[in-house]
Amino acid sequence: MRDDLSAAEFEEGPEGFPDRLAISLVPQSAAAARDAVTALLTTQFCALAGPEMTADVVVADALLVTSELVTNAVVHGGGVTGFAAELHGDGLTITVSDASPDLPVDRAGAAGWVGGYGWTLVCRLATRVVVDAGPGGKSITALVAMA
Repeated sequence: MRDDLSAAEFEEGPEGFPDRLAISLVPQSAAAARDAVTALLTTQFCALAGPEMTADVVVADALLVTSELVTNAVVHGGGVTGFAAELHGDGLTITVSDASPDLPVDRAGAAGWVGGYGWTLVCRLATRVVVDAGPGGKSITALVAMA
């Protein structure tokens, strides 16, 4: 686990248990973002740790969405300018902000293009995806159901 996970915020729920955990940071890589989400899920979603947790399908989906959003921000969006992950009753909300106002493009299967499946995967695995673009960049928020 990385030191940048110290940005976690807890809100107390019934009987002193956190009912929401949010992490807000600016990861420099998809691996750092996955570490943050893994820490969040390890402490709040399930008691599984290690190989058992990463084998869980919903956890794998959440980590894949995290990786794809951060990688797309780095490769196509001029870098990550913000990152937040929040676990709540609806699932896991992941928000990644970058410096580009350009909307994501689905390039899956485009002739002459290698790769391009990240946005398609995000849209398929997430229950809801919202893109909020402005002149200074954009934020993409994805909700991944954790059930």
